[in-house]
Amino acid sequence: MCDDPPTPASRVDARGRDDKNGEIMTEIVGVGIIGAGAISGQYLDFFAGQPSVRVVALADADVDRALATAAARGLRACSVAELLDAVGVDMVVNLTPPAAHVAVSQAAIAAGKHVYSEKPLALSLDEGRALLARAERAGVEVGCAPDTFLGTGLQTTARALRVGMIGTPVAAMAAWGGPGPELWHPDPQFFYLPGGGPVLDMGPYYVTALVTHLGPVTTVTARTMTGDRPRVVGSGPRAGSVLRVETATHASALLEHASGALSTVTLSFETWASGNQLLEIYGTGGTLQLPDPNHFSLRGSVFNADSLGRFVELVDGGGFVGAGRGVGAVEMARSVALGRRPRASGALALHVTEVLLAINGARSGDGPVRMTTGADRPDLVPWGADPARV
Repeated sequence: MCDDPPTPASRVDARGRDDKNGEIMTEIVGVGIIGAGAISGQYLDFFAGQPSVRVVALADADVDRALATAAARGLRACSVAELLDAVGVDMVVNLTPPAAHVAVSQAAIAAGKHVYSEKPLALSLDEGRALLARAERAGVEVGCAPDTFLGTGLQTTARALRVGMIGTPVAAMAAWGGPGPELWHPDPQFFYLPGGGPVLDMGPYYVTALVTHLGPVTTVTARTMTGDRPRVVGSGPRAGSVLRVETATHASALLEHASGALSTVTLSFETWASGNQLLEIYGTGGTLQLPDPNHFSLRGSVFNADSLGRFVELVDGGGFVGAGRGVGAVEMARSVALGRRPRASGALALHVTEVLLAINGARSGDGPVRMTTGADRPDLVPWGADPARV
């Protein structure tokens, strides 16, 4: 079904320079996407505008879906095995359901490919550690979503925090809730299986934002519950069917950061409506409102001594302009070319995963759980930067 795509002539360590931006990556990185579900469209849209990457193959366990998506996009459809064996694929973008992430990423590493995975990185800490160790031995890089923190919104608030706009951060609050994805998603069963739920589905956006702003988490204290409301599919071919629920549907947690700051986090599929969806950091000199971390370019606001008693919207001061799903993979390709770790790194994802697993696995009576991983805050992205140049 899939022939090896031609190797681009500029693939082998080809770089150029321009006076304004310095060294730029003219190497074209061949990307193979495994997983042709709903999220693949956003990745394909973003990659289409990136001259440093070229999608050369697409695979899915559902062959018909792979063929349909490939035909609509003018791409080559492959079996998973054929894609992993294709010489023109330098990086695998793993967009499979959460339960398949580790197996697909392991196969990509075994084939000598760099791999960028949708979140979560793994469904257990041991699997995540083993995955990164395999990549290290194979000499390939692992990156992982979410990459929304590379957009202008969260990069601007991260810069504001680092320059002391609210003084020393002492605490943060994050709250997200909704009634459940079965109301809008045509095939939502995976949201209620291991790897899903509000903690592992939406939690990565919020915890990644907290870690990239406040630094690594040292301890987690949490409680979870699973509601007994029937989860009924509301649209699509499975409309009316009742879903199995095998994960927590509501969680509350207290995170202690190495910096001493405390973050309070609530994540829920039990919230029909709320006037208090928020992501805020409180400092000795003010409050920083972060934008929705599921987006790239929404703006945050600040309240401090200079804001005249009100929140003032921040002017963009950092991040990739026009970023979309997959910007982390493009930045990773640039990082591989320069021999450095990507900003949306496997180490960051592993730490966030450990925090989320500690939250999701919490039971009544559990005490604080001490984290065994850590992650440095990624370098800030200059405002307006090109992910293939920074």
